[in-house]
Amino acid sequence: MTSIGTIIKETIIPHRKGNIRLKPEFVVLDDSHIQGFLLGTDYQRMYGIDIYNSTNRYITIGTNKEKKYSLDIYQISSQDPLEELLNEFREAQPAFAIGEEPLEKIKGHDIELYLDVERPYPPMLKRPPYPSSLETRKEIEKHVNELLDMDVIRKIGHKEVVEITTPVLITCHYGNSRLCGECRALNNYTKADRHPIPRIPHALDKLAKAKYITKMELNQTP
Repeated sequence: MTSIGTIIKETIIPHRKGNIRLKPEFVVLDDSHIQGFLLGTDYQRMYGIDIYNSTNRYITIGTNKEKKYSLDIYQISSQDPLEELLNEFREAQPAFAIGEEPLEKIKGHDIELYLDVERPYPPMLKRPPYPSSLETRKEIEKHVNELLDMDVIRKIGHKEVVEITTPVLITCHYGNSRLCGECRALNNYTKADRHPIPRIPHALDKLAKAKYITKMELNQTP
C-alpha cells in the first residue's frame, strides 16, 4: 500500500457517556482495498474502543460487546465555503459586496411606514440638522455622498412635502463614524406595526444545535 499524504480530521465516535470527539492524523492510502479508516491503538486503549473489520464494519466500546456501533463515512462538500454561504442568501445577493461589485440596497424589500397625521406635516417632522462643528459637517457630507452613490438615499427638492430625518453622526469605538437618523419625532407619528418582535431567548434556542455562529453588520442604514 502506498501513502499519498496525511490529513488531520475531526472524528466523532458515539459513547455511552457522550460522543467522543477526536482530531487524529490519518494516513491516506492510494491503493487501499477497503473504504474506511483505522484508528491507532493509543486511541483505542484510551477510550476502550474495539474495531471489527468484518463485512459490516462496526466498533464496540468498553466491556459491552453486544452494543455495536456502525462506522459511517460522510462525503465532505467540495464546494467553496464562501460560495456555499452566498448560495444561502442568493435572493438578497445585491445587498452583499462581492469582489469588485458595488454595495447596493436590497431591491424588492421596501418598508412602508404609515403616519397618523396628514400633510402638511407638523414642524417636528421637518426639523433642520443639529448644529455641528466643521469637522463633523465634513464627515456627514462624506457619508451622505456615499449613500447617494450607492442609491440608498436620494436628493429631494425644497418644495417636496416629505418626512425629513435629522442626521446624527455617531463615532464608533474603533475610530470610524456612522451616520444615523434621529427618528424619535417620526416614531411619535408612526402607526405601530402589531407584528410581534422576535424574542432573544427564542433566537438563542434556535442556535442550540448550530455548528457555526456568525454575525453580519449592515454597512449603512438610512
